[in-house]
Amino acid sequence: MRNTIQYLIQRYAFYFGGDQPFVSWAERLRSSAGALVGLMLVMTVAKLLGEFAGIDEWLMASLGASALLVFALPGSPMAQPWAVIAGNTVSALIGISIVIVVPEPLLAMPIAASLAILGMFILRCLHPPAAAVALIAVLGHVTHYRYAFFPVMVDSAMLIIAGAIYSNLTGKAYPNRPQ
Repeated sequence: MRNTIQYLIQRYAFYFGGDQPFVSWAERLRSSAGALVGLMLVMTVAKLLGEFAGIDEWLMASLGASALLVFALPGSPMAQPWAVIAGNTVSALIGISIVIVVPEPLLAMPIAASLAILGMFILRCLHPPAAAVALIAVLGHVTHYRYAFFPVMVDSAMLIIAGAIYSNLTGKAYPNRPQ
C-alpha cells in the first residue's frame, strides 16, 4: 500500500507543479520586488503621461504578465526587448484592425489572438502576454490605432527599461546579449 501511494505521488506530481525547477527564496523575492518596483514606476509614469496628453487609457492589462517574464525569467527569449515591445505592439495593431473589420466579438476574439500569434511568429517576437493584448483590444472595442502606441508600446518600453536597470543592479544580466 505504501509503495502504491509513493508511486502515485511520484507519477502525478508532474501535474501539480512537479516539473517546475527549484527557485531559491532570494531569487523569488528579487523577482517579486523587481516586478513591484517596475510596475509601480511604469504605472506612475504612464498615468502622468496620460493625464498630460488628456488620454484616459494609460495602462494595458497584460502588463503584469509581461512583468513576470521580464523580472522572473529575464533569460527567456520571450522576455527580451524585441519580443516584449514588438509582440505587444503588433498584437495591439492586429486586435484593433480586427475590431474594425469583424463586428462580432465571439468571432473577432479568436481571429485577433490567432493572427497576433502569426504576426509574432513572422516578426520573431513571440511574447505570450501579447496574445492577450489582441483580446483586450477586441473586448474593449478599441478602434483607434493610437492605443497600440500609447499605452501599449510606451508601457512595454518603460517596462523593459525598468527591467534592465533593476536586473543589472541586482546581479542578473538583462537583456540577453548575443554570444
